[in-house]
Amino acid sequence: LFLCVCLCRLFIRGIGVKSSVSVCVCSAGSEAKRSKKTGEKAVKEPEAPVLYEDSPDKLSTPDGRAANLKITSWNVDGLRAWVKKSGLDWVREEDPDIICLQETKCSEKALPAEITDMPEYPHKYWAASDEKEGYSGVAMLCKTKPINVTFGIGKEEHDKEGRVITAEFPSYFLVTAYVPNAGRGLVRLEYRKGWDVDFRAYLTELDQRKPLILCGDLNVAHQELDLKNPKTNRKSPGFTPEERQGFSALLAAGFVDSFRHLYPERPGAFTFWTYMMNSRSKNVGWRLDYYVLSQALLQNLCDSKIRSKAMGSDHCPITLHMTL
Repeated sequence: LFLCVCLCRLFIRGIGVKSSVSVCVCSAGSEAKRSKKTGEKAVKEPEAPVLYEDSPDKLSTPDGRAANLKITSWNVDGLRAWVKKSGLDWVREEDPDIICLQETKCSEKALPAEITDMPEYPHKYWAASDEKEGYSGVAMLCKTKPINVTFGIGKEEHDKEGRVITAEFPSYFLVTAYVPNAGRGLVRLEYRKGWDVDFRAYLTELDQRKPLILCGDLNVAHQELDLKNPKTNRKSPGFTPEERQGFSALLAAGFVDSFRHLYPERPGAFTFWTYMMNSRSKNVGWRLDYYVLSQALLQNLCDSKIRSKAMGSDHCPITLHMTL
């Protein structure tokens, strides 16, 4: 009886005496139970963010051949704004042989001189939406001139949005793409499903001629490991079963996700963070940007990197090292 009285008094007063037996009994109970007694809401300790640290670049293949091709891809979320945020300074420091950009949101006539006049990349290619100014758009800047460059995938319904550039080099094709988003409320999910089929057919046809490297914002988090909160995003654009299956079908057609090939269990490796809720500082993100390779190029893969510390967009750049 005395023990019960002590407990009741302790709960009522909220006394924090560590030496009494009754306090020991209280301590064995959960914080949630104490909250019910006092009417106070239990405070849960916030989880420490899992910040991604890019490991040192591997500059050779497993059999010891040195890397000789460096490609960087970046969804810049508006080229003109990205240039003003010193995006080109980062590109010069990274110094890739080829830089691919997505979501440029800029017609060719409106391109800033800072990028059109870059002497480091004398061969520049642009694609933009035919119908909507400030929408979609991709670019490819090369130090070495490609054999040939094409725009789109041969389907007018897709090509009018300026989403794909393909460059042919002596031993491979390079394709940069900004894959359409399924949209808020999944209003474009059916269109996206059709895109996935047509794009896969286009890549498969290219692969029959030469192996290829596909890079860009593919707008899908393929595995649960590829986003912070998979359980609450199963009906969100970029993580629907249909979009994930579309990417699985691409891999089944003879292609490889280079990052997951090298780092199959690496957590927190994201490339996109919404501007809201301090998502980037908490690393609440998605991996939407990829290098996808033909199976035949796996022997030439050195490394696939996520440059998560590079600022200037809601995406970060990714870099690929190859021996070709």
